[in-house]
Amino acid sequence: MPINQQPVLPEPAAMVLTPSGWERRLQQVVIVLARLGLGVLFLTQLGWKIPPSFGCGADYMFTRADTSGILQRTSGLCDWIGIESVYAQRDRTILTVPIGPIARLNGLFIDLIVKPNIRWFGYLIFASEALIAITMLLGLFSRLGALVAIGLSAQLMIGLAGIPIPPEWEWSYLLMVLLSILLFGLAPGRIFGLDSILRPRFAGAAARNRLARALWWFT
Repeated sequence: MPINQQPVLPEPAAMVLTPSGWERRLQQVVIVLARLGLGVLFLTQLGWKIPPSFGCGADYMFTRADTSGILQRTSGLCDWIGIESVYAQRDRTILTVPIGPIARLNGLFIDLIVKPNIRWFGYLIFASEALIAITMLLGLFSRLGALVAIGLSAQLMIGLAGIPIPPEWEWSYLLMVLLSILLFGLAPGRIFGLDSILRPRFAGAAARNRLARALWWFT
């Protein structure tokens, strides 16, 4: 060996960046717990908005603010939709970021589309939340459920995060959005979910059939 040449030492086993068996199992357990947690979250929110009344009164009156700005609360879905409508007209921030313009757009959507059509739009809201619960709890088309959860969570964040009365902690909604995004990327139904069974079956037809390709992607 030349005098100045340093011997080449083998790379230590500890430097190999391959997760060990227990690390892989830990990752799987954490992903499954996150999936089930999101599913239970939306499942528990179905009970107070059961069709056909969605928890609203017989007249479907929405919560509003009186002349002094105090909320006149109603019940069920009509209560929270009304609260979003009221606060859409008030300046708010989320993590010190002003959201006035987008909150007002959300208010227009609620006032012009949701409230006048609550008798059928309520079914859409209920079905969307039920879809998230089912897809997460069963691990069935979990990426589709996570995508719907992103949309619903973002809408709730814009409408309710950080309002003072009733006090709604802004991080509750931010964490819902972040968890939904995380699960969308992880496709959690592939771990101890029905997606792990369906995905190989869709894979063979995905190259020939667009519907199969979409179903494969959402698993």
